[in-house]
Amino acid sequence: MPAPTEITIAQLARLIGTPDAPDVVDVRIDQDFAADPRLIPGSRRRSYTTVSEWAQEHDGRRVVVTCQKGLKLSQGVVAWLRHHGVVAEALEGGVQGWRDAGQMLVKSDKLPPLTTGAHTLWVTRERPKIDRIACPWLIRRFVDPRAVILFAKASEVAGVAEKFGATPFDIDGVFWSHRGEKCTFDTLIDEIGLDCQPLWRLAAIVRGADTARLDLAPEAAGLLAMSLGLSRLYKDDLAQLDAGMTLYDALYRWCRDATDETHHWPTPAKSGR
Repeated sequence: MPAPTEITIAQLARLIGTPDAPDVVDVRIDQDFAADPRLIPGSRRRSYTTVSEWAQEHDGRRVVVTCQKGLKLSQGVVAWLRHHGVVAEALEGGVQGWRDAGQMLVKSDKLPPLTTGAHTLWVTRERPKIDRIACPWLIRRFVDPRAVILFAKASEVAGVAEKFGATPFDIDGVFWSHRGEKCTFDTLIDEIGLDCQPLWRLAAIVRGADTARLDLAPEAAGLLAMSLGLSRLYKDDLAQLDAGMTLYDALYRWCRDATDETHHWPTPAKSGR
């Protein structure tokens, strides 16, 4: 039974990838991080020695703190955060327990650096349809909740990336893009290490809709239709992305929790009536 200021691995795992996910703060010492430089999805490294300086950045947010084993560093940082009025919990078992439980870990060496605004910065082509909505969703839900996504004229994406220090994606000739029959969404999952059945199920749907291979998943045709509909509902790419986040949140939860559920109407009468 966890303490009132602790959260279990199973409880956090249910929140990762959803709109209700907390801010996850990794306060491992450099030596422990160097031994396994992977991160819980969506987490950010912070120094426990400066917690009083960054605590207020999490005002109004739920925070989960993790260190190597979930002991003194996590407990101390949680106490400091709560002193500053932040709702904070320590992850029971820490990163070591998370890893031993077989939960996903993100390869930190593949992630773009944080900008001065303490977020990652990405840029892609304007007027998104499928991959360019799915990828920002994946980034914000599993890599960096504060990620900034820029949409630019196709011919200027490379220049914007260079001048503003952004990471380009879903354009020709860059690292984060299509590879063979797979789309950029697949590349992100592969490279970052997001190996889980729900995301691979979602990837097949995205790939089918994005590459005109609707045979890959029965749901691909529906995603294509909804994506094209959103692109016509919204002239502003960022407004379209906001709407698309809800669409992909729903698809992910279906992939994770509801693939076996069916719906019938009218409801069959109970026996004996």
